[in-house]
Amino acid sequence: MRYAVLLLTLLMSGLVAAASPSDRPPDLKPVPDGAPGPDDAPAVTITPSSQGRVVEYRANGKLYMLKVIPRVGKPYYLIDSKGDGQFARQEGLDSGMRPPMWVVKEF
Repeated sequence: MRYAVLLLTLLMSGLVAAASPSDRPPDLKPVPDGAPGPDDAPAVTITPSSQGRVVEYRANGKLYMLKVIPRVGKPYYLIDSKGDGQFARQEGLDSGMRPPMWVVKEF
């Protein structure tokens, strides 16, 4: 009997907490439906040259990454991580960070 009363109390308190609109900010706007439009995607410009290709990536009109694809050699990236116009070279987009992955328990 106690468990039924406890369960009913928890259920009712959950309904009351879900129904209270006091946690919501007053200026909520609905989320737009549908797929992102062409304005939402980053602008990409490919510039071919005699030595290879350069792919420019822009967001809001600002250049943030270059992918350099030489005719001979491996492609590499120039990334503006701080947004100050100083590009740093990276061999790939992999950051090198790996989460710890060990077995805690096997069944």
